[in-house]
Amino acid sequence: MLGFYGFVHAKVTLIDSGALSWVIAARIEAAARELIDTEKTYLLPRNANVIQPTAMDRRRFSRLYLPGNSPSLMINAFLHGPDGLILDLEDSVAPDKKPEARVLVRNALRALDFGNAERMVRINQLPAGLEDLNWLIPQGVNLVLLPKCESADQILSITGRIEDIKQREAIDGPVWIMPIIESAKGVGKVYEIASASQNVVALAIGLEDYTADLGVRRTGEGAESLFARSALVNAAKAAGIQAIDSVFSDVDDMEGLRNTVKRSRAMGFDGMGCIHPRQIPVIHENYTPDAEEIDKAKKIVIAFIEAQQKGLGVVALGSKMIDPPVVKRAQKTIAQAIELSIIDNNWYETLSL
Repeated sequence: MLGFYGFVHAKVTLIDSGALSWVIAARIEAAARELIDTEKTYLLPRNANVIQPTAMDRRRFSRLYLPGNSPSLMINAFLHGPDGLILDLEDSVAPDKKPEARVLVRNALRALDFGNAERMVRINQLPAGLEDLNWLIPQGVNLVLLPKCESADQILSITGRIEDIKQREAIDGPVWIMPIIESAKGVGKVYEIASASQNVVALAIGLEDYTADLGVRRTGEGAESLFARSALVNAAKAAGIQAIDSVFSDVDDMEGLRNTVKRSRAMGFDGMGCIHPRQIPVIHENYTPDAEEIDKAKKIVIAFIEAQQKGLGVVALGSKMIDPPVVKRAQKTIAQAIELSIIDNNWYETLSL
């Protein structure tokens, strides 16, 4: 590596506590970049695991934040079963560590097994985040989180940069965008942001920064953020994308988390962030449709199928007419139940056996 960067005479002190090769390589590259101005990148071989594109509407109940300069937390994070793993370049990384975090996150994307988790990275606020994209897009990131998003122009800016990099690197497959709304101005522009690009698959809200922007304290009841959360859910649904709730910051309060998830789901959110692996099971359990919901959804879907078979233009369940949005919600509930192995894929066919 020293030869690659043109160092002929150098004294190197390497304190190794059992780091993996990709971590050591990142530390050396970051140190070299502090000493010289270079565009050269030292890339170790990519992990043999195939990088799969992810669907726009895939399940995103949980997404686990991992500091971008803490590789020890990344290595086996997929074993906790989150729907997404976020390698963070923004708030969890100190300003003087951000250049090093870029190299570590790039190497992690190349080296780590993400299991079934979506490969996510939270970039820095624009314009710095545009430079982050040059490190991420060629390495198979599935989704980019844009913090402090306040306008559609910001979405168009990163969409354009992503497409330029994809074209330059001959990359196929989508790179999704999840704007994070964290200010009063962002809430005011939330639908414009949600509908700015076909690459936007979800809106997230960051309540710590939002409440700070309002000058109020964040509470467990959430009355101070009810307007913003409702506006975000409404904008997301109007744009046909997912709504993702904020993190729950008390990692020891499982009952508080459970109640928060229940309220979140009742408002229309499709998932939330988490900052500790122990939060993942509680989030998944309480975003998962329960037996009563699934049973009701089955009845609606059965009524819809039978109406289609009879050539009827309306769907009725008993004496009650069922509107198309209700049918669509029931179909989504059934799809989730199948995906989570709660019911069989051929549940309808078995009814006639």
